[in-house]
Amino acid sequence: MSSETADTPIAIKDLHKAFDGQKVLDGVTLQVARGETVAVLGRSGGGKSVLLKLLIRLQTPDSGSIRIVGQEITRLDEKQLNDVRKKIGFLFQQAATFSSTVRESYPFPLSRHAKMLTEDQKSRVRELLADVGMDRDLEKFPSQISGGMQKRVGLARALALDPEILLFDEPTAGLDPITASEIGNLILELKKKRRLSAIVVTHDVHGAKAYSDRMVLLNQGRIQAEGNLDELQRSKDEFVARFVGYGSK
Repeated sequence: MSSETADTPIAIKDLHKAFDGQKVLDGVTLQVARGETVAVLGRSGGGKSVLLKLLIRLQTPDSGSIRIVGQEITRLDEKQLNDVRKKIGFLFQQAATFSSTVRESYPFPLSRHAKMLTEDQKSRVRELLADVGMDRDLEKFPSQISGGMQKRVGLARALALDPEILLFDEPTAGLDPITASEIGNLILELKKKRRLSAIVVTHDVHGAKAYSDRMVLLNQGRIQAEGNLDELQRSKDEFVARFVGYGSK
């Protein structure tokens, strides 16, 4: 295993992406170390979610390099890409959509149907749901659980295959401050317990301070600044100062 694979599970270099001639990402270079959580901040429509989609190749970059656990994913065929994707857990903004109970809806991707799970897999389901604080709500339906609980179910699903990397798209969006703080604490606990590398796309500057090792601020498709919140707040760049000033109040 190369040192890059071992120590830098995510390595992005000079990434470019445009839609209809409009630049969304304009030369983004970013590395995430083993066990590091990086919060990606920026204005709405500034390319944050596009970056996540490029990292799992739901979209293809116009140019640049994306190495995931040492593999250049821009050159992989579908089978090779799927093997890499198994190393990535993804928590979408709409975290959990299901019509049955938490217990019955959870098994994917362990199995397509709850009745097909082995005893070891059932034990794994209970363990993962316990990790996110949902082991007491296994028999509840979507209408009986809160938005924060649905985020937890989505996170448990993202952890199912023991990924090395977690990608979060606005994990606290639409949540009240207390629940948002609980989700932030959960991200922090999982990082410590599993030593996962994570990228968290968020507008929540204050919340990101609690769980991230580093913040990256995108502006007009480029990384305008990076560092911890104190470092960003001391920036003399007008955009950086305004963004973190509003966001952390």
